[in-house]
Amino acid sequence: MAMTLRLTNEETDALRARAQREGRSMQEVARDAVRRYIETTSKRELLDRAIEATVTQYGEALRRLGDEE
Repeated sequence: MAMTLRLTNEETDALRARAQREGRSMQEVARDAVRRYIETTSKRELLDRAIEATVTQYGEALRRLGDEE
């Protein structure tokens, strides 16, 4: 699916410079950044759900352990 990405002049210049340094197109660099963002946030969401489930299941025990100090 095609989309239009509107960048500021500064963002465009930075993207162009990065792409040139890496010998890649601006599109390749932008797509890679989007993929990395999706992977990072997906992992963070998975971790957040795991933490929430753990606290829900073991919250009382964790609270008691914290009170023992």
